[in-house]
Amino acid sequence: MSVDEPNETPVEIVAFQSGGALRGFVVSGRWPDSTREWTQFLTLAVRLATVPGLVPTTTVYRAVEDLPDDPRPDTVGLVTAAGPVLGEGAPGPGAFQLPPPALLLLHPPSESRPSTPEVQGAASGCVLLPGVPHLGLEHRAAWVEAERDGTVTRLVSQVGIDPALDPDTAVLAMLLAA
Repeated sequence: MSVDEPNETPVEIVAFQSGGALRGFVVSGRWPDSTREWTQFLTLAVRLATVPGLVPTTTVYRAVEDLPDDPRPDTVGLVTAAGPVLGEGAPGPGAFQLPPPALLLLHPPSESRPSTPEVQGAASGCVLLPGVPHLGLEHRAAWVEAERDGTVTRLVSQVGIDPALDPDTAVLAMLLAA
């Protein structure tokens, strides 16, 4: 995926997997710097989550400024799997001591609730861009649902969210606070 803004370096995203599961994304060029660009990133991630077995269970991903081994010269960081939401390997208290610029939650089709009855086999996801409300920086989030053929069946982005009002953002905010 490449996101182009006028007169700016594009954001380039390359997915990587290990053991048949989506482990994350390499981000090159620059980090997404708007809710719109993070929503585009989430749309790509949700479309990948529709592939059977690629995201075996609801999984948390976090943006980190680490680099892969032998990175391309323009690589800026990674969005890596932090683990499933529940069970063995789930992020525990203190896993996000330094809040990442973005946290994502991807639901495979087996764990998604479609937005309408005619939607079949859709994956879904959420990205939370944590703010610092007491400094006037609002929380931002986006939600995407997509079918296996890539059709986006739901896309919502919002600035000034209360993380407690949505299950996905509540889980991500709880992980940040733990």
